[in-house]
Amino acid sequence: MKLIKGIHHVSSLTANAADNYAFYTNVLGMRLVKKTVNQDDPSMYHLFYADRYGSPGTDFTFFEIPMAGRTHRGSQSISSTGLRVQSDEAISFWKKRLDALQITVGDPEQRAGRLTLAFEDHEGQRIRLFSDRNGAETPAGTPWEHPDIPEEMAIIGLGPSELTVRSLSKTENVLLNVLSFTKISEEEVKEGTLIIYSTASGGNGAEVHVIQSSEAKERPGRGSVHHVALRVKDEEELRTWKHTVDEAGYANSGIVERYYFTSLYFRDGNGILFELATDGPGFHMDEPIEQLGEKLALPPFLEQRRDEIEQKLKPIKAE
Repeated sequence: MKLIKGIHHVSSLTANAADNYAFYTNVLGMRLVKKTVNQDDPSMYHLFYADRYGSPGTDFTFFEIPMAGRTHRGSQSISSTGLRVQSDEAISFWKKRLDALQITVGDPEQRAGRLTLAFEDHEGQRIRLFSDRNGAETPAGTPWEHPDIPEEMAIIGLGPSELTVRSLSKTENVLLNVLSFTKISEEEVKEGTLIIYSTASGGNGAEVHVIQSSEAKERPGRGSVHHVALRVKDEEELRTWKHTVDEAGYANSGIVERYYFTSLYFRDGNGILFELATDGPGFHMDEPIEQLGEKLALPPFLEQRRDEIEQKLKPIKAE
């Protein structure tokens, strides 16, 4: 069995695609690499922000649900999403930038042996920047240009996903015994005991962080995370992982074709939704690299419904 390669993407909820686009491109300087729809419900946008090339391990994605209420935070949740920057100096840059833009942001702090910075987007989405100074083992992405963000300060991919759960053993069983992660350390943080699990080369792009909490279960809404996806090489490996998940007794979606990648979904005993997703074929399937995200992209099985779908979506200006 080959190891999971790291984090593939994280998918969250937003109530307003236009405001979401403005924050993640204008404030954070990420690239909109795919403007498409939820393939299971094409009435809603699915937006993908990533590095210059839409590389696996850099995608922060959002489903638009206009009627989504606010999130009532709690356990049984993916409670924070990590984003990578190149250095400790970049952490200082982002502290100043987010303060100047009046974004809710904390102070730089050490976490998992790295300098980090926690902040929230306009809908309360919890994000933590991780410096790659001591966590660059898994290759990062390529920065996207932004007039106010120097290349050496730019966001370059996804960092660790943080889970908050009631039963540590239920999530640990999946990470260690099903997905073959390794438990590498634990430390005390203000939220409780943080336990760090790693796969493949490790570091910021290949860790899951877990905090055990007795809080009530989260009630998700705008600003909450729907699922975290983990990287596998190709469909052959994905089918092997499906056998492993089946053998472990976890109900799952079976192999699902997502056009830009192929997936398998299942939940752990705490209800955390994991996706296993292939690295390819990638976002260049239907758009040239230099034009990613400029137009509404639809997978072939939805193309015949383009007029109907576009009429139901509020346009987003993507420049």
